[in-house]
Amino acid sequence: MIFLIKAIQFLISLAIIVILHELGHFIPAKLFKTKVEKFYLFFDWPFALFKKKIGETEYGIGAIPLGGYVKIAGMIDESMDTEHLDKAPEPWEYRSKPAWQRLIIISGGVIVNLILGFAIYMMVAFTWGKTVYTNQDLPAGFEVAEVMKTYGFEDGDKILQVNGEDIESVRDISKYLFLRDVNQVRVERYNGKKENISIPENIGTIMFENGAINAFVPMVPAVLDSIVPNSPAFNAGLLSGDRVLRVNGNDIVKWQDFTELVKANNSPNINVEIERGNEIISNIIPLNEDKKIGVTVKLPKIVPTKLEYTFFESIKEGYDRAYWTFADYIGQFKYVFTQQGLSQLGGFGAIGGLYPATWNWQGFWETTAFISIILAFMNALPIPALDGGHAMFLFYEMISGRKPNDKVMGYAQMFGFILLMTLVLYANGNDVYKYFFN
Repeated sequence: MIFLIKAIQFLISLAIIVILHELGHFIPAKLFKTKVEKFYLFFDWPFALFKKKIGETEYGIGAIPLGGYVKIAGMIDESMDTEHLDKAPEPWEYRSKPAWQRLIIISGGVIVNLILGFAIYMMVAFTWGKTVYTNQDLPAGFEVAEVMKTYGFEDGDKILQVNGEDIESVRDISKYLFLRDVNQVRVERYNGKKENISIPENIGTIMFENGAINAFVPMVPAVLDSIVPNSPAFNAGLLSGDRVLRVNGNDIVKWQDFTELVKANNSPNINVEIERGNEIISNIIPLNEDKKIGVTVKLPKIVPTKLEYTFFESIKEGYDRAYWTFADYIGQFKYVFTQQGLSQLGGFGAIGGLYPATWNWQGFWETTAFISIILAFMNALPIPALDGGHAMFLFYEMISGRKPNDKVMGYAQMFGFILLMTLVLYANGNDVYKYFFN
C-alpha cells in the first residue's frame, strides 16, 4: 500500500512537471510560428496509450512514464530524426528561426520549472505556513558529530548565529555548513557561555568524507523516565524526572555519556549525582553483573514553532525557498561525481521515496516543487540532448556568428543521449542494489 501511494504521487507529480515543462517549449514555439509535430506526456516508444492529432500537432500519452517531449520541426533532438537535413530549411522550421528565438524556445522548459517551484512553495507557505525549530524548541541543544568537535563544537551547543546573522531554524545548521558559505558560527555552550567558532572553507567536504552530512541532531539529555522496580536505581531512591549531572565526578551532558560511563565502571559501585528540582543529590549505586542499574531515558518532546504568512509575505517566502533549493542543489552537485557520491546516486526509486508514505497534500506539493526545481537544474546542464546543451550551441552561434555543423550537432546529441541513458541505468541500478542488499 505504501509503495502504491508513493507511486501514484510520483506519477501525478511527474505528469504536472512534464506537461508544464513541455508547454514551456511549446508556447514560444507557437508564438514564433514554429511547427510542433508532437506533444507527448511520457515516451511513446514502443507505443502510445493515447494519441490525437489536432491541427498540425499530435498530442498523446506514451507507454513509458519516464518524462515527455515535444518534437519541433527542424530541430535535432532526442528523436535523432535527421531527414530534414537533406532538404532546404522551411520558414516554419526551428532551424530557420533567429538564434534569439531558438534560445527562448529551448529555455522555456527550464524557466517554467523554476516558476512552478516558486509558485508551489508560495502556495504552501500561504496555505500551511512553515515549521521551524528555535533554541526554545530544543532546550537541550545539539548532539554533535565527532568530526565537528575537532573544529570547536561541543555536545549541548545551541546555535545562535551564522555569519553574524540569526538563523530562522536552528536544525538547518548541518545544511548551512554542508552546502553554504559559512565562516563563523556563534554558539551557546551547555554551561551558558557564548563563543564564536571559525569554520574552515572546506567544511562541506570534511562532512561529506566523514559521513557527517547530518552533523547536528537534537540532544537527548540524561533525564530519567522509568525506574525498574527493585533495581539498583530503585533501591537507591532515584525517581522519574531526575537529571543526571555527574557519574564518578565526570560531567554528563547527554544520555550517551551516562550509559558509556556506567559500562566503563569497573568497581562494584557507581557514584551518580542527580538534580531534582533545586536539589543536588549524590547516590552510591551498586551495579549488577550486567552493569545495568535499571533506568530508561526520557525522550524530549520536540514541538516546532509554526510560522504563518500573509499572501504578500508568502511571495517572498516562496521565492526564498525556491532560490535556496536551487542554490543548495548546485552546492551539493559537486559531490555527485566522487566515488562516494556515485554510490549514493539514486534513480526513480529514490525519487519516489521522497513522497510521504500516507497521502498528505502539503508533503505532495513540497516534493513536487523540489523535483521541479531539481529538474530545471538538471535540464540546464550543458550536456548535449539536454536543454542546456542546445543553449550552449546557441550561445556559440550568437557569439561567433556561425551555426555549428549539423553533423557535429547530430553526433553531440547522440553522445549526450548515451551519456544520459548510462547515468539513468546506473542510478536505477543503485536503487535495485540498495533494495536487495542494504
